[in-house]
Amino acid sequence: MLPVEVHTHIVAPREAVFDMLADLAARPAFMDHWLEDYRLTRPRSTGRGAAARFKLDGTWGETAIVEAVRPRRLHEEGRNGRLGGTRTVTEWELERTGPQLTRVVLTYWTEPGSRLGAMREGLGARRSARRKAKTSLERLRRVFENERDRPLARATIAGWEPGKAARHGSPVRVPGGRPDRD
Repeated sequence: MLPVEVHTHIVAPREAVFDMLADLAARPAFMDHWLEDYRLTRPRSTGRGAAARFKLDGTWGETAIVEAVRPRRLHEEGRNGRLGGTRTVTEWELERTGPQLTRVVLTYWTEPGSRLGAMREGLGARRSARRKAKTSLERLRRVFENERDRPLARATIAGWEPGKAARHGSPVRVPGGRPDRD
């Protein structure tokens, strides 16, 4: 697919916007309309090497931060589609256009690995990707510019739910109802 490029202006320091984008765990706060079942694949969610897995249009995909030049540029690469055959590239560029104004440019493109993938992209995938990317940037702008009454949504590591984790110091229950002690 040819590159899809969208941009917006956000009233916030460039460093703060970069920190939000570089933290993959924060993506559900502004991209959950596009990416479903979003999970981190590694414990570290920020910077180079951070990775996530998600569902995109019914197929699984993944992305990883390959390059992070704070506070100017973030480069991600990944795969999606059937058997991970489509290579994806996402670039975030941040420009300071005023003391508290940041211009965010999102560029996204794919390289299908099969004729079926290329044909699917020819049937409106570029237009759909542009619309969803523009909505993501608008939601990102609202995250910074609007007041929140609740915390932002965050992703967890695949298979780990914080509400179900063992608590430090609490006894582990064994069959029979007695706590297991050393």
